[in-house]
Amino acid sequence: MTSTNDIRRSFLDYFGAAGHRIVPSAPLVPHNDPTLMFVNAGMVPFKNVFTGLESRPYKTATSSQKCVRAGGKHNDLDNVGYTARHHTFFEMLGNFSFGDYFKEQAITHAWTLLTREWGLPAEKLTATVYHTDDEAFDLWKKIAGLPEERIIRIPTKDNFWAMGDSGPCGPCSEIFYDHGDHIWGGPPGSPEEDGDRFVEIWNLVFMQYEQEANEIVSELPRPSIDTGMGLERIAAVMQGVHNNYDTDTFRALIEESGAITRTATDGEFQASHRVIADHLRSTSFLIADGVLPANEGRGYVLRRIMRRAMRHAHIIGAKDPLMYRLVSSLVSEMGGAFPELVRAQPLIEETLLREETRFRKTLENGLRLLDEATVGLNEGDTLPGETAFKLYDTYGFPYDLTEDALRTQGLSVDRAGFDAAMAEQKAAARAAWKGSGEKASDEIWYDIAEKAGNTEFIGYTAMDGEGQVLAIVKDGVNFDSANAGETVTIVTNQTPFYGESGGQMGDAGRITTQGGFAAAVEDTAKPLGRVHAHRATVEAGSIKVGDTVHLAVDVDRRDRIRANHSATHLLHAALRKELGAHVTQKGSLVAPDRLRFDYSHPEALTHAQIAAIEADVNAQVRHNADVTTRLMTPDDAVAAGAMALFGEKYGDEVRVLSMGRSGPLGDDAHYSVELCGGTHVRATGDIALFKIIGESAVSSGVRRIEALTGEAARLWLTERDDKLRQTAAALKTTPEDVPARIAALVETSRKLERELAEAKKALALGGGGAAQPAGPEKIGAIDFMGQVIDGLDPKELRGIVDGNKKALGSGVSAVLAVVDGRATIAVGVTDDLVGSINAVDLVRAGVEALGGKGGGGRPDMAQGGGPDGDKAQAALDAVKAALANVPA
Repeated sequence: MTSTNDIRRSFLDYFGAAGHRIVPSAPLVPHNDPTLMFVNAGMVPFKNVFTGLESRPYKTATSSQKCVRAGGKHNDLDNVGYTARHHTFFEMLGNFSFGDYFKEQAITHAWTLLTREWGLPAEKLTATVYHTDDEAFDLWKKIAGLPEERIIRIPTKDNFWAMGDSGPCGPCSEIFYDHGDHIWGGPPGSPEEDGDRFVEIWNLVFMQYEQEANEIVSELPRPSIDTGMGLERIAAVMQGVHNNYDTDTFRALIEESGAITRTATDGEFQASHRVIADHLRSTSFLIADGVLPANEGRGYVLRRIMRRAMRHAHIIGAKDPLMYRLVSSLVSEMGGAFPELVRAQPLIEETLLREETRFRKTLENGLRLLDEATVGLNEGDTLPGETAFKLYDTYGFPYDLTEDALRTQGLSVDRAGFDAAMAEQKAAARAAWKGSGEKASDEIWYDIAEKAGNTEFIGYTAMDGEGQVLAIVKDGVNFDSANAGETVTIVTNQTPFYGESGGQMGDAGRITTQGGFAAAVEDTAKPLGRVHAHRATVEAGSIKVGDTVHLAVDVDRRDRIRANHSATHLLHAALRKELGAHVTQKGSLVAPDRLRFDYSHPEALTHAQIAAIEADVNAQVRHNADVTTRLMTPDDAVAAGAMALFGEKYGDEVRVLSMGRSGPLGDDAHYSVELCGGTHVRATGDIALFKIIGESAVSSGVRRIEALTGEAARLWLTERDDKLRQTAAALKTTPEDVPARIAALVETSRKLERELAEAKKALALGGGGAAQPAGPEKIGAIDFMGQVIDGLDPKELRGIVDGNKKALGSGVSAVLAVVDGRATIAVGVTDDLVGSINAVDLVRAGVEALGGKGGGGRPDMAQGGGPDGDKAQAALDAVKAALANVPA
């Protein structure tokens, strides 16, 4: 038997040998088409190549593209498990020509591969062509030798493909395989075409026209080829089975599901096992490509798929979570072709386990309530929409599961009633919001969010992508367009730009269109916490609501921001390790050029502590461990040891970031586990280098660290090293000897200062005439000794005053030191006079004369100063005058 893996490899090898570039599958999240939730066809990654907006270094290509159809107009979810060929996840084998070969070579390749390489019997194959495509009709006759009755002209759009109302388009040629007359059905175009006998296995699209508003206006200058063949369908054909779920990959998953649950894989549980196998593939690949369960957007569709599978696990009687136990089987089957499954296996298993554990509680309650609500309903009846809404709103039971559960009972749901109840709830929520005291300026964002929905952030895995303009805001008012020179705020349905929150600054970058519009995004905000608002200045062209734009984040700036953000997580852990568990984050700033981290701690860090914290963080950087993300409830996250970040608003679910390792290599324990919605490095080594450059107080009990990472840290260290070299040159020594040289100079300076002070003091005490006091004079009955000394260190004043007091025996001494235009005065009173004379009163008189205020000390010794050193003699006279007024 030819395995599915063999078929995939054989297809790629065939076209690779024919000169086609073998292109790996693109991620399931499309970044070049904002109208698509997921990649749903093999040509989606090449869309811009076909339209001429992008060029590649090859003209022909082949791929096996991952596809998901579970939302929007391409939604096969409800049929999965109940039909032979509906899937949420499938692979599309394709070969593509971008203006190289055309119809003849495309048909030749298809016929050669199917009949010669793979050996399918020609008599089992039928081709269709668009009814006016005579060229393709004749080529099938010439190349394949098919009789005319097996080349069927189809007049409908089933055989005419278009990228949209405007753009490339062209006729299709589909290849059908006949499974045999034992299966009911007729060839395409016949009254029995909806039967399962004839199955389409390959579609060849001949892009040869350009259309505008659904009208063909011209031929393309470079006709192209886009083909798509479902791997699951061709595997069924080549493995001799009619049902895709009987192919080897599905059988392996279904048999594992049956073995774990000990249930039969056919009979009454057949559909449930098929749903589980199909949904396991789509959920695992979506998680591997960066999608996590959420309450909106792509994450919501993922959750719907997961919960549908989990309900079927419940149906077959699984008592414990099942899905996560099947992941290893899936990796065994498909991990060789898609290594991202292998890398993401732990995350896939953990996400499925946590989601199923939570959902089983919701499911049990919801099904019980649903049973109560359907009492008295008979087959064909309809459950009221209000009841379905109550199950959803009050008990968390999703609408689609209500619909799916009732389907087996032959019951339906009043969708219009459900929608009406939902609309009523939204109106009530809006009224409550208006009365909640929120800023009036926020109302425009509420309007945008209510009308267009929340912005989907794709920036965890992408730095650029396409978006559709939903709103243009200027000065708080909605506009339909914006032109060159205007500064506006642009809202799109999805964006790779991070909106400022949680301390992380918003992204900057560019928004452009192929029509010549260009705008520089200076900042991205996040009004209401769910709308990403790009503040941009239009540099060229114009834009209007509804336009498709290309959004490109400034990659270098984002890289620096996320390195700083991840460093704050490591810093937080290092602080707690060094200082204790009392340390918690009190605020942060994550900018492209620096980080700032505020934390609770009563005292300044010592140099040794700073060094230890730096060493710890840099050790984690060198480990280069992967940074992993999980989605959990806040309670579960905290229970698992995650730290909640300061100032962050948490909803029903949170992203949990784990990084670093706390033990030896191979130890699963992480150094840091925190709740955080920001963007982060893929591995700690991306931080490169961490350096603390400042530590200070913010308020009582709150300290602040400022730090740098990566190139900024390196440049800071380089600049400091340059300054050290300059200092060494000035000191005529080496950088290594600078500390010793400076210590010697400081000691020499201190020695000289001491010698100078001693000289000045000696001079003041009579060693040099000029500074010697005039000798005691009588102020009334009191002996007084006063002097003014220029250049004396004020610290020497008290010593001189004490010397004068000893010389006097009984009396008062006042000495002024004048340095750099400022004067300091000290007054001393001998002990026998303290009862009648207060030194503080005298010094204040002198300070006032110097232009100062106050002065203080003890009754026997006081000191003060003033800014006007020129008034030193006047201050001495003021002291004498005050002394003269002392009562005898």
